[in-house]
Amino acid sequence: MSRYELRFSGAGGQGLITAGIIMAKAASIYEGKQAVQSQSYGPEARGGASKSEVIISDGPIDYPKATTVDALLAMTQEACDKYTHDLKDGGILLVDSDLVKNLPKGNFKVISFPIINTAKTDVGREIVANIVALGAMVALTGQVSRENAEKAVLSSVPEAFIELNRKAFSIGYERALAASA
Repeated sequence: MSRYELRFSGAGGQGLITAGIIMAKAASIYEGKQAVQSQSYGPEARGGASKSEVIISDGPIDYPKATTVDALLAMTQEACDKYTHDLKDGGILLVDSDLVKNLPKGNFKVISFPIINTAKTDVGREIVANIVALGAMVALTGQVSRENAEKAVLSSVPEAFIELNRKAFSIGYERALAASA
């Protein structure tokens, strides 16, 4: 049985819990896998430390928390410093290059691009940085197909924002592939 652990981390208000929920939805509803999502954030709903964990498995999930993370998104330096120690050898670390300047050393692959700035400049709205990051995580991990992840995104946002989120997801997916090449 395979178990894959993802962690979306950063600051409250960056939409990382929503990104984790959508990833779990893509895995469970559209891929037919077992998935569980959990979350925690600091006392400040916006601005404090925040993380969302997603466990994806082909079989039952006996423990719903991440212990040895396969892929970590760090949207702030604090999150990178705090959570990289849980990243397994050979894992993936995705960081926002504008916010994470001190990259840790380790036996993992680092992918870095300006996620928030990409949302702002390439998509036109900073608020969809979480969907840019989600697209990148889908591309880098291969745990769900691009099509099924996009279905999960589009079924999770208001109709008026479908095209904005579709564009954000696609740009994040493509930027991650380019940055990892």
